[in-house]
Amino acid sequence: MDPRRSGQDVLRCTLCKASETSRHCVVCHMHLCVDCIEKHLSDKTSFHNVIPFQEYLSTFQYPYCSHHPTKKCELLCEQCNIPICASCISCGQHLGHKALDILEELESKRKQIKKDLHELDKIIYPDYIDAVSSVHSQKANMEEKSKKLAEIVNKQGEIWRNEIDSIVQEMQSKINDINCQYQTVIDKQEADINQTMNAISQVIQNLRELLDTANVYCVFEYKTKNDQFRKVPPKVKISLLDFVPKKFDREKIMEQFGALSSLTIEDEDYEYIMPSQGTETPLSDRSLMEVPQLLTEITTGCKYLQSVSCLSEEEIWTHANDNIMMLRNLEGELVKSVQSRSKGKVWDLAVTRNGDLVYTDNTDKSINVVKKKTIKPLIKLQGWIPFYVCCTSFDDVLVSVITDDYQQIKISRYSGSTETQNIQWDDQGQPLYSPVPYNKYLSENKNGDICVADYVARAVVVVSAAGKLRFRYTGRPTTTEKIFKPFGLATDTQGIILTADCDNHCIHLVDKNGHFICYIENCGLHRPFCLCVDARNNLFVTEYYSGKVKKIQYYK
Repeated sequence: MDPRRSGQDVLRCTLCKASETSRHCVVCHMHLCVDCIEKHLSDKTSFHNVIPFQEYLSTFQYPYCSHHPTKKCELLCEQCNIPICASCISCGQHLGHKALDILEELESKRKQIKKDLHELDKIIYPDYIDAVSSVHSQKANMEEKSKKLAEIVNKQGEIWRNEIDSIVQEMQSKINDINCQYQTVIDKQEADINQTMNAISQVIQNLRELLDTANVYCVFEYKTKNDQFRKVPPKVKISLLDFVPKKFDREKIMEQFGALSSLTIEDEDYEYIMPSQGTETPLSDRSLMEVPQLLTEITTGCKYLQSVSCLSEEEIWTHANDNIMMLRNLEGELVKSVQSRSKGKVWDLAVTRNGDLVYTDNTDKSINVVKKKTIKPLIKLQGWIPFYVCCTSFDDVLVSVITDDYQQIKISRYSGSTETQNIQWDDQGQPLYSPVPYNKYLSENKNGDICVADYVARAVVVVSAAGKLRFRYTGRPTTTEKIFKPFGLATDTQGIILTADCDNHCIHLVDKNGHFICYIENCGLHRPFCLCVDARNNLFVTEYYSGKVKKIQYYK
């Protein structure tokens, strides 16, 4: 035994904890016995350098004791956490304290340091790099969105200014027309009076002449005409114009002008919601109905409805398994129909904040926007096929796309025609979504989360705006007859996630953190498929086989 270790327990093998140490790995900082050397070297995940333990001891420099300068510290006081020598114990300075072998503790500390270094270098620090990148991306996106938002508000202001100018001009024109009518009436009355006054003047002159005449025959022939002049023409009564200005009601004006949606900043540590500038009623004032109510049932005459999206509270876009998109009112009447630009099959559709229609066409791998009667290709993909689509609060486009060989699937964000984000992998490098394109309906929640109904994975997958996995909602299979398989997906202004459970004929309501709230399982739902929610949180549900769209109220 090494004389420096006299009076101490022998060092044991780090692996088996039983045999005496004979070797040391200077890379892994592990003590090894003869039997464990081969086992240690079999680990090919790291390079090893195993040397005789005595050689390791010869290179190790024991520190000198601060209280006994001629002595070297071979022990560590557990309570004081400082190196000590044998004299420190014999003199009673550390009486009752536990003395540990300094080499073993040193190796233990080195292992902890190595472990911490690996975690910081390979796991924690890269996460911070991703976080910084996400912040920079969000800053750039926010600046761009703010510019677009300012342009939209300015455009709305210009529209209102033009409307106000038009109203002012219309009123001024009415004033001029009424003034002309007034002048015509007054001028006629004045002409009639002047004419009668001239006649009276002539009679007066005749009567004066008659008084002076000596011709008695003329005097006896005179007959009075005063009766026709006694009735003086009445004064024309015209109600003069007046303008009664309305009181400026800022709240009503703001409500009609438009409203900014709420800004939500959320992470695991805090949540901050900037109140919206509109008149949205808080959730506490808008509780869910115990029994949702069927408001309207729309018959489209089309089976296999694959998409539904609200243009307004009175009109909805739908499309079935074909290349025609149809706009209908709540009576089911066809208002408008649009055929895809390529005449190929439409896969999904959505409506922007401005009321434009966006649809995906996987025949020519395009994403298109319909403005009035014009269809313009927004995005043309290479190597990827687009399927499901939604429009965000800032009019970005989120679309699920899959590679041509159907091996990889991701969610892509587009600002205009520029791809700004890809969401594909979780923190462990595993795919977030099953590699099957069908039934991947998606929606952006009010807090910026991106929600995807993954039918094959039997889960609603929710990631943050930065693309980090937040949770997977897998339903409540213990309370339903069949396995949960989500189809259509929507989110409302209160942050509730709604997903269609087609096989169980119901709708699941889930909060923004993945907690189940309740079902909508009445209203005669049969195989609900696609969902959308209008501005007043009315739910529109398509039934796959009946071709019906049901409008349901679920808030009080």
